[in-house]
Amino acid sequence: MTEMTYAYGAGTLLGIAAGAVALLLVLIMRFKVHAFLALTLVSIIVALVTKVPFDKIVPTLLSGFGSTLAGVALLVGLGAMIGRMLEISGGAKVLADTLINKFGSHRAPLALGVASLMFGFPIFFDAGLVVMLPIIFSVAKQFGGSTLKYALPAAGAFAVMHALVPPHPGPVAASELLGANIGLLVLVGLVIAIPTWYLGAYLYGLYAGKKFDIKLPTSFLGEVEADPNHRPPSFGTVMAILLLPLVLIFLDTGLSTAIVLGWVDADSTLVNFLRMLGKTPVALLITTFFALLVFSRDHSRQHLEKVCDGALGPICGIILVTGAGGMFGGVLRASGIGDALAGVLSDTGMPVILAAFVISTALRVAQGSATVALTTTAALVAPMVQSATGLSEFDLCFIVIAIAGGATVLSHVNDSGFWLVGRFLEMDEKTTLKTWTVMETLLGSIAFLLAALGSMIL
Repeated sequence: MTEMTYAYGAGTLLGIAAGAVALLLVLIMRFKVHAFLALTLVSIIVALVTKVPFDKIVPTLLSGFGSTLAGVALLVGLGAMIGRMLEISGGAKVLADTLINKFGSHRAPLALGVASLMFGFPIFFDAGLVVMLPIIFSVAKQFGGSTLKYALPAAGAFAVMHALVPPHPGPVAASELLGANIGLLVLVGLVIAIPTWYLGAYLYGLYAGKKFDIKLPTSFLGEVEADPNHRPPSFGTVMAILLLPLVLIFLDTGLSTAIVLGWVDADSTLVNFLRMLGKTPVALLITTFFALLVFSRDHSRQHLEKVCDGALGPICGIILVTGAGGMFGGVLRASGIGDALAGVLSDTGMPVILAAFVISTALRVAQGSATVALTTTAALVAPMVQSATGLSEFDLCFIVIAIAGGATVLSHVNDSGFWLVGRFLEMDEKTTLKTWTVMETLLGSIAFLLAALGSMIL
């Protein structure tokens, strides 16, 4: 392979990179420029400053943007449709009520957390939390105690799933940029997400509920009158919808492992067909049609079509920001900045997984957006990953988890999730910092430590 030559040396390129990140943060934080616009503008400026040829600038931008969207948009869109159908059908409430009955009233926070973990697989953090809040408040009103005891385990579950598990945009984009297997990342993300949630959200939520007596918000006006003609889905139906994509994805991951071990023939038509069904976009597409079929018994096709259409609108901003992060990464690669960073960090001897966590944490603290921190960090460390030797598929997944951990910690006043939780629970900023910020930091740190431990063992 021909060695690439760049306009500047490593020191100058890293200075440009620092200036580019600083400009990005100033635009987003100081001047309140939308992240999509800021990332696009800074990408063009970096390309000009690093002397990317004029005729190559736009193709470089489009290449980075398009390649990221190719892996992200389909998964995020299908995941949003599944989550929205579960929301309007009453599936979330059925899930919570059934689990509380199974777990018992004294384990209501655990039941709400488990329900949120399940519901958080296809639905985004903001939407999932808004859907679950009436259920959380109803349970808190019924059983008493601080609202935090019930809210934090549920909110932490959505935060963990959103950060660590595809089809959420952050881990999907990072896996695309680093070349990680998305199917394997789903399994690794779930294995790490569950203990991370239990330690950092459930147990901490119980502690915070004892320390901070947060009353029910005054905006909570009691029960919402249900439509008497509507039949919510059964618990089994909701579980089937949530588990179907996991089962299908395991077809691909499990058969891939079986091929490596020599248990099945790699050229078998049946094996390759089953692996195709297990590819994440196909698995989610099958699940979407399964959900449409299930809910068509109680909802007209026209209504379901409007539900699916409405699910796509709110995610456009997320998809565009994710694509713009990939575009920024494409410019960094073309300019050689990523290679320069890889070289500097390699000289320090910092392990890739630690460098990924540190860079992601710095970006998260500075500008607030977990998605921007995830995509930008993945773009910056991609050359390090490509140049590293001996990295397995598991190692790539653990690096994605480390990036996600860094992008989760220290949520504060520049993060929309900080205000969403604080305002819904009617907490002041100081209390939100002592509760929500601490929980997010615990979640991100625990996820990173588990990923680092996993990379040493596997």
